[in-house]
Amino acid sequence: MKQQPNSVEATVEKELDTLNPTRTKSVKKDTGLKEWLVDYVGDKLQPEGDEITVEMIVEVMAGEFPEFLLVVAEENFMRGYAQGMYDMKSDQPTEPADNEQ
Repeated sequence: MKQQPNSVEATVEKELDTLNPTRTKSVKKDTGLKEWLVDYVGDKLQPEGDEITVEMIVEVMAGEFPEFLLVVAEENFMRGYAQGMYDMKSDQPTEPADNEQ
């Protein structure tokens, strides 16, 4: 049985739903891997209504295969960092040519 979230947790959950609504959507079994993964997570969590969300899959993966999620998170961080550096450099004003004064 899950505990009721406190006000901070509820606020974070609401914000996450706003930023990434995909995490709470049901996963359709439209590939072999999704079918296996949804069934596996369903067997583990036994949710009401047999609906499996991306968030539930992440929860099970974090518990049973954290190395996988760590690699995905690290790559995402590095790509975001590289994009930020690129954006920062492209926003820098260029130095005027020597003949401009």
